[in-house]
Amino acid sequence: MSAPNRSNTSPPPFLLMGVPDLEVFHVWISIPFCVTYIMALLGNSLVLLAVGLDRSLHEPMYCFIAMLALIDLVFSTAVVPKMLAVFWLDSREIGFEACFIQMFFIHTFSAVESGVLLAMSLDRYVAICHPLRYSTILSSPRAIRAGLLSLARGVGIMIPLMWLLTSLPYCSSRAIPHCYCEHMAVVGLACADTATSHRYSLGAATLLVGTDSAFITFSYCTILRAVLRLPSHRARLKALGTCGSHVFVILIFYVGGLLSMYLQMFTRGLAPHVQVLVADSYLTVPPMLNPLVYGIKVKQIQEGVRKLLGQLAAPRSSQA
Repeated sequence: MSAPNRSNTSPPPFLLMGVPDLEVFHVWISIPFCVTYIMALLGNSLVLLAVGLDRSLHEPMYCFIAMLALIDLVFSTAVVPKMLAVFWLDSREIGFEACFIQMFFIHTFSAVESGVLLAMSLDRYVAICHPLRYSTILSSPRAIRAGLLSLARGVGIMIPLMWLLTSLPYCSSRAIPHCYCEHMAVVGLACADTATSHRYSLGAATLLVGTDSAFITFSYCTILRAVLRLPSHRARLKALGTCGSHVFVILIFYVGGLLSMYLQMFTRGLAPHVQVLVADSYLTVPPMLNPLVYGIKVKQIQEGVRKLLGQLAAPRSSQA
C-alpha cells in the first residue's frame, strides 16, 4: 500500500505510552489484566475443545458459543501480550504496520462478535417461538455459514477504514497515550484532515451496532412474550435461564463498547487514565466472563467441559 507519508524506507514506529499519569504503577496495573487474560485463554480454550470433541454439542447454539470463544481468544490475544510488554518490559515501540494490523483485528472481531450475537438471538427466537421448525430452519452448517458471513462483513467494513487511516500523514510525535493502538488515539496523531475517516468510522459503527442491536432487541422481546405464555412454570424458567445468559453477554458487549467509545470521543473533564483503563477493561474482561457465563448457565457446556477434563486426567491416572 502506498501512502503520502511514506518513502522507500519503512515509516517510523508508534510509541505506546501505557496508562497516562500512572506509569509508576504499571506493574501493579498489569496484574489484573494478566489474570483476566490467563482465565480467558483457559476458559475459551476449554469451551472450544468441549464443543469440538463432543458430538452431542454439534448443534447451532453450541456452534455459536464456540464462535464466541474463538473470537474472544483472537480479540484478547491481539491486545494483551503487547499491553503486558508495555507494563513489564517498557517495550513501548510498535511498528507502523503492526499498529494498524492490531487495530484491524480489534475492530474486525468486534464486528464479527456483534454478528454472532445477532445470530444467537435469532437461534433462540426460532428455538422458542417455532420449536417444531427449528431443525429445518437452523442446522450446524447454516450456523457456520452465519459465522463466516459475520467475518466477511467485519473484514469488508474494516478494509476501507484501514486504507483511509494508513493513507494519512502522521506527525513527528508518534506517542499514543494508550496501551494499544486505539483508533481515536491514533487518528489524533494525523497531520491532515481526518473528517473522511471520522465520518466513515462513525457511520459504519452506527449502522452496524444500530442494525444488530435493533434486531437483537426485537428477537428477545418476542422471545420474552412467547416465554411468558408457556403453561409450564418449569419451562418458563428453563427458557429464561438460557436466554438470560445470552442477554448478559450482549449487555456486557454493547454497553461496554459504547461506554468505551463515548469516553474516547467526549474527554472533557475526564482524567486520561480513566479513559484508558475503561478501554483496556472492555477488551479484556468480556473474553474472561463469556466462558464463565456459559459454563454456569448452559448445562450441556458444563457437562462437555467435565467430560473433557476427565479425558485429560485419565491418561495421567493410568500412568500413575
